Amino acid sequence: MSNHYYHGLAKSMMFTIILVSFAPLLIITILAGYQYSVAYKAKVIAHLRELVLKHDQNVDTYLKERIAEIQVLADVEGIANLKDEDRLKALHISLLRHHRGDFVDLGLVDSKGIQVAYAGPFNLRGADYANADWFKNIQERQIYVSDVFLGLRGVPHFIIAVLIESEGEKWVLRTTLDFIAFNKLVQDIRIGETGLAFIINRKGEFQTTPRKDILNEVPFLKDLAARKKDFSDLLRRRASISIETNPATGHETIFVISQIKSGNWLMIYQQDVSDAFSDLNQAKNLATVVLLLGGVAIIAMAYLMSKRMARKVEMFDLEKDMMNEQVIEAGKLASVGELAAGIAHEINNPVAIMVEEAGWIQDLLEEGLYVEDNEREVSRALAQIRSQGTRCKDITHKLLSFAHKIDPTIKRVCLNDLIHEMAALCEQRAKFASVNIETSLADNLPEVAASPSELQQVFLNLINNAIDSMDPKGGDLDIATRFEGGVVVVSISDTGCGIPKSNLSRIFDPFFTTKPVGKGTGLGLSIIYGIISKMNGEITVKSALGKGTVFTLKLPATKDKSGSCDPDCDG
Repeated sequence: MSNHYYHGLAKSMMFTIILVSFAPLLIITILAGYQYSVAYKAKVIAHLRELVLKHDQNVDTYLKERIAEIQVLADVEGIANLKDEDRLKALHISLLRHHRGDFVDLGLVDSKGIQVAYAGPFNLRGADYANADWFKNIQERQIYVSDVFLGLRGVPHFIIAVLIESEGEKWVLRTTLDFIAFNKLVQDIRIGETGLAFIINRKGEFQTTPRKDILNEVPFLKDLAARKKDFSDLLRRRASISIETNPATGHETIFVISQIKSGNWLMIYQQDVSDAFSDLNQAKNLATVVLLLGGVAIIAMAYLMSKRMARKVEMFDLEKDMMNEQVIEAGKLASVGELAAGIAHEINNPVAIMVEEAGWIQDLLEEGLYVEDNEREVSRALAQIRSQGTRCKDITHKLLSFAHKIDPTIKRVCLNDLIHEMAALCEQRAKFASVNIETSLADNLPEVAASPSELQQVFLNLINNAIDSMDPKGGDLDIATRFEGGVVVVSISDTGCGIPKSNLSRIFDPFFTTKPVGKGTGLGLSIIYGIISKMNGEITVKSALGKGTVFTLKLPATKDKSGSCDPDCDG
């Protein structure tokens, strides 16, 4: 086999190893990665939802507790006590002491919006809230919590107002909550680098101060709030989660939204997707690196293993070829042995003639060379000895030619010439077995590419087998050649005993023989099958008991450069 064959074999094995090794690794990585990705994202989303709901509840609880404090004061103290600023200051100080300064101030406002009593750090006694939104809203409900606004003091704050009816007149007890303390309830919510929480009202206005400047996101947040204008799509204690591209940053962002303060405010937590799933992305990158390294290792191992296996296959093929040559050589020696009897008989006749002629010459010489016609008779006897000697030489030359060591070199071979040669070599043995050899060889038969020595072995084995099948009754052995369909066909048919049907499928098996012990090795047909297969040919057999056997060989004809067969053999 050529180096190109083993190079192709190595490439084929390398790609097979890569495919078999890499495909399961890739499939497992993709499936496991997908499952892990889905589970990890679900876990992160669930964690963010729980985080927002927990702080949502904290804010609501904070507001409810402060509202309850003011309601208790309104119910217990009565208008008379609340009008008394000393009493109001005492109440304010008590609130500050028990609530860490959450209550900035405390004031009582009459039905006209005038603050008649005040306790706190600002000078707001007598302040007119008649036109303030919170004062207008409190007239329609018992309790009101305002949005964050600047008001008369000029700093962000929001108030809790409670409506009190006393003796037919309406009063409002109001308090301002510390914005900084309230803001910390939300500002400290933080996960990762971009995690950010804040509260907006229905208009999209900030009710807490975000930890970082996101003023450029205000239009988007207003649009987000407008889409949830009545917050009807947000169920109580349920958070809405969406992943959208923030136009202000251009990043894919997770938004977790929950309603607080009876739905008037929205708590929003936002975080970039890449930040929220950073651990997942790192795991993906690590898996990709491991996959690439594994792929490189697999390719390297596949390359080395395929090269090593190809070298071993090449060595095995070389050993197999050597063994085949030895088997063929052994088969050839066996054939030579079978020919020995016929060759001995073939040589014996001319040798006997030469001995007789030599004795006749000696007798003539004793009579005298020039007596009568003795000189002419001696010349004739010498010519006969020369003729028979030449005949012996031709016979031994044919035998020596066949007995040479098998040469596996591929050459262009004319099958007709080989068949003539082998038929002549077996002629004497066929005559001894009463077998008549006939040849019908086609004219202009294309040459085939083969080893002449190996083809000699093929034809000699088939001819000997045919003669054996007809020995001792004799019969006809026909050898024919023809060209059809781009192949040279050789058929060798005999009228021998035939092959049992049960043995037809086994005749090409090594060491299978039906001959008596000592008369056959069982390797002849096996050797023929190996030789013909090596030449990309085909051998078939048809046989019937008592009628004979036909072996058919098909060998590809050689082609010229144009790809057509070149007929140049004569029959």
